[in-house]
Amino acid sequence: MVVACDEVQSTKIRGCQDEVEEITPRIYVPPIVDDFIEILGMFRVILLHVESPEILVRTLKEFLKIFYFKVTLNATTEDFLACLNHHEPNIQVYVLGDSSYLPILESGIRNPRFYPHFISPISGPQFIVTPLRDSHVQAAVICSNENHIELKVRSNGHDYEGLSYRSDVPFVMVDMFQMHAVNVDVEEGSAWVEAGATLGEVYYNIAEKSDTYGFPAGICPTVGVGGHISGGGFGTLVRKYGLAADNILDARLVNANGEILDKASMGEDLFWAIRGGGGGNFGAILAWKIKLVPVPKTVSVFSVCKNLEHGATELVLKWQEIAPKLPDDLYIKLLLDRSHPVIVRGVYYTINATFVSLFLGGSPQLYDIMERLIPELGLRREDIQEMSWIQSVLYAAGFDPHAPLEVLLDRNQTGRKQFFKSKSDYVNQPLTVTALEGIWKMFYDKDAEEPHMMWSPQGGAMDRIPPAEIPYPHRKNLYQIEYMVWWDEQGIDAAERNINWIRTLYDYMEPYVTKNPRASYVNFRDLGLGQSKNGTASYEEAKKAWGGKYFMENFDRLVRVKSKVDRGNFFRSEQSIPPTVQHAWKRARDDGQDEACIQVVEAQKRELMLARVQDRDSNAVQFESS
Repeated sequence: MVVACDEVQSTKIRGCQDEVEEITPRIYVPPIVDDFIEILGMFRVILLHVESPEILVRTLKEFLKIFYFKVTLNATTEDFLACLNHHEPNIQVYVLGDSSYLPILESGIRNPRFYPHFISPISGPQFIVTPLRDSHVQAAVICSNENHIELKVRSNGHDYEGLSYRSDVPFVMVDMFQMHAVNVDVEEGSAWVEAGATLGEVYYNIAEKSDTYGFPAGICPTVGVGGHISGGGFGTLVRKYGLAADNILDARLVNANGEILDKASMGEDLFWAIRGGGGGNFGAILAWKIKLVPVPKTVSVFSVCKNLEHGATELVLKWQEIAPKLPDDLYIKLLLDRSHPVIVRGVYYTINATFVSLFLGGSPQLYDIMERLIPELGLRREDIQEMSWIQSVLYAAGFDPHAPLEVLLDRNQTGRKQFFKSKSDYVNQPLTVTALEGIWKMFYDKDAEEPHMMWSPQGGAMDRIPPAEIPYPHRKNLYQIEYMVWWDEQGIDAAERNINWIRTLYDYMEPYVTKNPRASYVNFRDLGLGQSKNGTASYEEAKKAWGGKYFMENFDRLVRVKSKVDRGNFFRSEQSIPPTVQHAWKRARDDGQDEACIQVVEAQKRELMLARVQDRDSNAVQFESS
């Protein structure tokens, strides 16, 4: 049900407390019987999703935690809803326990590893706000801040670790799915895209207006642009035009003070930080103004698969040499996977290497380039298909290129949802035969149900853009690796088996990838690198665990921006950019900004209060092993 905020009466009882050293949380004790009946009903709904004994046990534990939570947590519900009503009376809010709460929450969960046994008032949102316009997001930020509730923004739920919809403290989730407008201006060569739009919606709307414009972003059409561009945005046009974040003209966001800012009002530093500095760090993105890029009316694609028996190892070695050095118009990524069992004198597995291309030109020219640079692939003229750019988007996403373009508008086209875990690396020296043979050996391990690797070449435009142009720093490497393992089997044992496999592969690759630090891509978020308790890591802890790996030398500038624009660390997560309290305090004092100083103190008080509430619950929810 949608909560009508004007029906909520504020029942605040405010006490005066001058002592900073001792903070006593307000405890709300609702009628215990009513709470028990309400949570029992929620438990019954959750049980409908449980199909294994392990998850049943964990769900029972969650049930007890819910009951404890309801009895002991601060009475923030009425205060928060009253605040929203004051700012935006018609805002849509879904409260834990509403019949619509779980369907909305589940609709944006892309990895069932985080559902249903993580959905509780401790790990799932206490409120879901579904804004229709900028002022709704603004009200959610203001009221979350005033009531000391964490806030997370979800564009379409593709955060690999689910950090846009789960936490270990109560929080508000702003689900942007209703803010998905795409307004294309062909004459200017730009488009304003709301944060809740998917890449498929962006591509569709561009193609509706023009057959000679495109946009350099990812291949998965259900990814939300709010988070995708915030982390960089890697796609098939990356060697021609760079990342999605390299092609941003303007942006609108709500900052920690609840102000709506654009490029001019946010300033150069913040505009730099939001284009690749990771989602959920500096504000709630409302919309991006993207720069459209020229594409020819005809492009060419091919997909050629070779297994080990047909020279895959030698082709992978050759790909490493040429893929980052090809003409800018040609992108060839490499997919590695294990085939299904093949019957040849018994059952065995083999490794497949699939070469998938996009060429901004015609088939004859592409064929000539491939014959000259990698004839070993054995590409035939009939392997190449000519099509429009928008058809190549369908092709790259796994659709029939002649399918209706409307398939790009389906936000939930993923088919069956599989469990998965991902990690990432960058390579600056080609792997040797020995290294590849070690990978093949690990792919034969049946502990991994469906192992995959995707190697994405850089070079071209990526070489020409300075590493500090935006926060994405990994431009000078040969290629990016994404490791991924998928599985269908439910239960903790299956999850641990597959996750342990990908960790072992990641450890094996250490000698062959970047070092000091070992680089990772923030859009392939990986809590296995390290995580903090609710965004409370110090500068040193964050830099060592994940900040240096995601952002290299750019991490320090991101910290300076964070300390300037979000001194109280309102926007935070388990892998967020930390502010430096000393820097924030000094800057506020020097600027004579008493209010800013108060924000720093309030942030520290808030963390102390949360820590004490968490300490009372020795069984607080812990994230699944990453």
